[in-house]
Amino acid sequence: MPKKQQKQRVWKEIQRYIILFIGSIIYAAGLEIFLVPNNVIDGGVVGIAIMASHLTGLPLGIFLITINIPFIYLGYKQIGKTFTLSTIFSIIILSYFTKMFLPIPGFTDDLFLASIFGGIILGIGVGLIVRYGGSLDGSEIVAILMDKQSSFSVGEIVMIINLFILSGAGLVFGWDRAMYSLVTYFIASKVIDIVIEGLDESKAVIIVSDHSASIAEALMARLGRGVTILHGEGAYKGDEKHILYTVITRLEMAKFKSLVSEIDEDAFITINDVHDVMGGTFKKRAIH
Repeated sequence: MPKKQQKQRVWKEIQRYIILFIGSIIYAAGLEIFLVPNNVIDGGVVGIAIMASHLTGLPLGIFLITINIPFIYLGYKQIGKTFTLSTIFSIIILSYFTKMFLPIPGFTDDLFLASIFGGIILGIGVGLIVRYGGSLDGSEIVAILMDKQSSFSVGEIVMIINLFILSGAGLVFGWDRAMYSLVTYFIASKVIDIVIEGLDESKAVIIVSDHSASIAEALMARLGRGVTILHGEGAYKGDEKHILYTVITRLEMAKFKSLVSEIDEDAFITINDVHDVMGGTFKKRAIH
């Protein structure tokens, strides 16, 4: 590998670990400044660690590391070395800074505010860590492994695991705290999606219309999007169909629907989430 490429690769790795470091600090701040002082928990291993720390009086960081050890081993075996090293680094930083933030008094004793702002801050921290190849939660690793052996998706398995953990919070802290923890978990999950995918979350669109040529021209001219025309056949009548495929951002969704409706109100449209877009003409062209 040329020296220049090698330097670029090293610099990218350094940048990645800086982001993991920042994400871990943000998450630790959300825990110690908003959630832990109000006995509100997050889901997964972190939630178990908060309850264990409360019941034993031992530092939270100890449980964050010890409970995650078997999951880190599973991650190394099943997912890979890079993911494992990133996860170990993130968990160590998180554990250290939960101790550093411990003397800082909670910003609010209002449970609703603590749940909302704690969830936002946790979501930002986790989103950065996941986006750059790490994890703080062993339950996600278990979910990935269980997904291969069951009909449930990773998201569904994580939700089931967290329902048990949040039920445990009801027994340890009271059912009102468990319900506030559920609010935190919901908000954090939404913020994680925004951080990972960005506000310009992409959508794949398929359009079946008798006016496909006009719609394709409008999409290219007015939205600046490349369009692929697929050739199909109607199953009922056997007539030839031109199927349009394109990718737009979430922020363009309203304009897209209005544009298609102007040309063909009866157009058949399906819209799906897209997690990554590479190559092609997805980058928006300047529209004059």
